[in-house]
Amino acid sequence: MKSAAARRVTAEFLGTLFLVATVVGSGIMGERLAGGNVAIALLANTIATGAVLVALILAFGPISGAHLNPVVTLADAMEGGISWKETPAYIFAQVAGGISGAMVAHVMFGLPLVSLSRHARSGAAQMFSEFVATFGLLAVIWGCSRLRSNATAFAVGAYITAAYWFTASTSFANPAVTIARSLSDTFSGIRPADAPGFIVAQIAGAIAATLLFRWLIPALPSRANDVVYPHGSK
Repeated sequence: MKSAAARRVTAEFLGTLFLVATVVGSGIMGERLAGGNVAIALLANTIATGAVLVALILAFGPISGAHLNPVVTLADAMEGGISWKETPAYIFAQVAGGISGAMVAHVMFGLPLVSLSRHARSGAAQMFSEFVATFGLLAVIWGCSRLRSNATAFAVGAYITAAYWFTASTSFANPAVTIARSLSDTFSGIRPADAPGFIVAQIAGAIAATLLFRWLIPALPSRANDVVYPHGSK
């Protein structure tokens, strides 16, 4: 792997690691401090996740575009922003980073390195919620990155903060995060048996939003060099 490509893949690994460490870690901290109040625990989880997304996109965006999400990478490849040849490396780095992030959170809070989640998140409503959450995320990304690229980091953070509360699934919207959270039997976890349904819904939502924005912004495919944040991917 060339040095530039290696830097991009490393950025995706580290960015996704910190994202999942924040999701899982803030869930643990929130639950411990909330005294049984699930709403307060979720609020803590929400604020931390939205804030870290802004920080990570600003930090890693100039290097890799800060996808931090396999469906964002797939959507970017569909529009020619990243080569299909580099796509598997991005996705592998994101999944590996997510799993590592869950482990990092467990170590910080004195928990087993891996613990399969028992948190049930099943049913049609949950699957549809993930479709909606991911559709909305890609809509925000496509709209902002082409029209107001400097605002994308803040828009993504704000959207995920809101989507935690308006979706029944609390808006995973990310296959790498979903896989990682299935390995954490904590507040933010999801049963491994429920994860595949979430991932299918996320992929469907991302593809639907991408196809819609081809029509909403006809010039999008030819301008899709920076799906999330301007970076030196070429």
